[in-house]
Amino acid sequence: MTRLNFLALLTLLLGAMAYGIIEWRNGQITPGESIESELTPDFIAEALKSNIYTQLGQLSHTIVADRMEHYAKLEVTHFELPNYTLYPTNNTQSKTSSIEKQNYPWKLSAKEATLYKNNRVILNHRVHLAATDESSLIQEIHCKYLELDLNTNIISSDQTVMVQGKDFIMYGSGLIIDLNTKQMTLTEHVRTIYKKNNS
Repeated sequence: MTRLNFLALLTLLLGAMAYGIIEWRNGQITPGESIESELTPDFIAEALKSNIYTQLGQLSHTIVADRMEHYAKLEVTHFELPNYTLYPTNNTQSKTSSIEKQNYPWKLSAKEATLYKNNRVILNHRVHLAATDESSLIQEIHCKYLELDLNTNIISSDQTVMVQGKDFIMYGSGLIIDLNTKQMTLTEHVRTIYKKNNS
């Protein structure tokens, strides 16, 4: 065996050992650990309460949540047990009295919510929307999933919903509500149950 063959064999053995050590170390790291480190929130807030204002200084909405986790790389914020209070904008130009023109806030809650960078919120599990105006035709909406656009105050869902009004309960799917105008569209109506009014 010549000196050149010996050096080539030694280099091959050292390369194989280095490759074996690298593979062994990568095998020690479980896939969950690397995913977990990538999904670690940048900051966490417990018992969060936040007021959000428009550019004109008007209260847009408030959020109260048991826990909030913000992920800067993903540009996502996750909430546990969020409760939103949404303040509709008053864009009516009619000559009605100030009492009639007043837009009452809406209460929106769920088990969890995710806020994306475009001010779009996805609410999941036990989603509940309630009017604070006792004279509102729509009093409550119950469903499993809702999307909320915080820029426009438009709520939508493609899932099954239950709409509870003053004298009725309506079941259907595919819902769009503009909280500013109180206009509601139900894509598919399944049934409506009317309550007897005793007044």
